[in-house]
Amino acid sequence: MQEAPIDISGLTAPRTWPEGGLTRIPYWIYRDEAIRQREQDRIYQGATWNYLCLEAELQQAGDYVSTFAGETPVVVARDHDGELYAFENRCSHRGALICLENAGHAENFSCVYHAWSYDLQGNLTGVAFEGGVSGKGGMPEGFCKEAHSPRKLRVSTVCGLVFGSFSDDVPPIEEYIGEAVLGRIQRVLRDKPLQILGRFTQALPNNWKLYFENVKDSYHASLLHLFLTTFEVNRLTQRGGLIVSDDGGSHVSYSMIDKTEEAGSEYRDQGIRSDNEQYRLNDPSFLEGTDEVGDGITLQILSVFPGFVLGQIWNSIVVRQVLPQGVGQTALNWTYIGFADDTPEMRYARLKQCNLIGPAGLVSMEDGCVGGFVQRGTVSAQEDTAIVQMGGTSTETQDTRATEASVRGFWKAYRAHMGI
Repeated sequence: MQEAPIDISGLTAPRTWPEGGLTRIPYWIYRDEAIRQREQDRIYQGATWNYLCLEAELQQAGDYVSTFAGETPVVVARDHDGELYAFENRCSHRGALICLENAGHAENFSCVYHAWSYDLQGNLTGVAFEGGVSGKGGMPEGFCKEAHSPRKLRVSTVCGLVFGSFSDDVPPIEEYIGEAVLGRIQRVLRDKPLQILGRFTQALPNNWKLYFENVKDSYHASLLHLFLTTFEVNRLTQRGGLIVSDDGGSHVSYSMIDKTEEAGSEYRDQGIRSDNEQYRLNDPSFLEGTDEVGDGITLQILSVFPGFVLGQIWNSIVVRQVLPQGVGQTALNWTYIGFADDTPEMRYARLKQCNLIGPAGLVSMEDGCVGGFVQRGTVSAQEDTAIVQMGGTSTETQDTRATEASVRGFWKAYRAHMGI
């Protein structure tokens, strides 16, 4: 049955979502400037939880991090009451950034432009020369500093992860993530004190949605990433599955190495690159891991709408923050983590296996370019659509990864938040 046209007011041209619902994704969705503006309003400043930072970055009173909720700059700080606070990184006076550093320690913040000052909760506490000079000038009588603080965000934490929301209507973070996916966050992070091992920021030449789709795309992993298939780190023939939250916004993809599998047989039968005879590792111990959890899962990728990703491959653990920077650019922040109580041997293993992930990671570097291939390849195909039918039409949890159910789940959540 043909779907009724959907009126998306304010777009640069009249648009309707194509027939096929979640199985057909219009390419104009990655390029339309009005869509980008609507995303900032309806998603990043709407009823969502944005991943902001790690509690490990804010251990002492006065510690702060400058981050983003979508394209909106945000400061997160720990006050002397022990609580975390988040507020827009924008001076109430003329709109300059309050905080210019990525992270640090401060007793308060002062805007470099006109020296208006703010406490660790984001409250405006001082206006330079508020009373004027020698009885002249200054702010008008009755000016109320309390009424001119930057916008505040609600803050919630899960397993050392810090999320913020501009909305009073967003459900509690645990409900927002969903019970099944929340359990998989707890599986990896286990409510243990985290320790940061390293960071990268990667510039992607594509719309943010293309990368976030890619994260949720369990179908592509062993097809795009030759290292995964060659060294049998992840194949669609291995045991595993896919978990999708009821609203579609959160997902988990997981797999377990199966030594009984006939290596590469189904891949070779289809002529898919999987030649594990041609390549060898000088140090095979690189791919030897410890089963920390005891469930046999060697790879798990997890996401929470609109921009949080948690990945585990053996003993390497990484958090990714996906941030839009206009229609055709995305910032991808990688944070490598371990646990404060790691033994020296485990720390070494994590650092060694960190070579698997990140901008030049052996199992993730290709993800940095394929979104750009789509951005470039669809430049003249704005009225055409992508086909997202692997595994059917549903967004339900499945016991296979040869499916695009979680990609459809992303679009289910996206369309609900965007009202399209």
